[in-house]
Amino acid sequence: MYPFYEKAVKAGITTICIHKGLLPVDYERAFAGVWEYATVWDVGKAAKDWPQMTFVIYHSALRPFVELPNQAWAEFEATGRIKWATDLAEIPQKFGVTNVHAELGTCFANSAVAHPKFAAALLGTLIKGLGADHVIWGTDSVWYGSPQWQIEAMRRIEIPEDMQKKYGFAPLGSANSPIKQMIFGSNAARLYRLNLKATENKAMPSYSADRLAALKNEYELAAKEPSNLRYGYVRAA
Repeated sequence: MYPFYEKAVKAGITTICIHKGLLPVDYERAFAGVWEYATVWDVGKAAKDWPQMTFVIYHSALRPFVELPNQAWAEFEATGRIKWATDLAEIPQKFGVTNVHAELGTCFANSAVAHPKFAAALLGTLIKGLGADHVIWGTDSVWYGSPQWQIEAMRRIEIPEDMQKKYGFAPLGSANSPIKQMIFGSNAARLYRLNLKATENKAMPSYSADRLAALKNEYELAAKEPSNLRYGYVRAA
């Protein structure tokens, strides 16, 4: 990959997104000889050797995927670790780097609905090790449909106080807390050099007036004035 990184840097591409994690329980058998590449064993050295690049690790390298979430939670309770995700979170301390980020696609979606406490443990682990400014929002909504339910889950979630004390996790805060705002958008905006200040006090672009926005307006108007329409089949005379 190093020759590729060299060409990428020369082309001005310095943000590299890499799939890690998300393997089934029998990964050692089903992916014999290659499953190691779904771990983060190679990320720390690459990040140290290429400080001018930013490595965004998709799915936060979370290994648990299709099994019951209770198994992953039990493992965390017993060891304080989350397979491969904790390894990712420890990279800055072990390698002395600041150019590794965790992305939340699928790993948050699955855990937030199946085991919220595990989702809290995952967020706490990533933020503690990488920093809140190194966790990137992701939904994998191409698989799960509209991401609104994931957005709502992130806005609502908080790390329980007993977990904060036991593991040294920082609270996530309210729905609009600085930590959640960083995760939702400002971290990615920084990576992709988006000038958010340039959009302040300006109207949203025309593409925001989509079909969903039109339906919302219709709904709000309907709520103000009851309709006497009748729906269903009409019998022909």
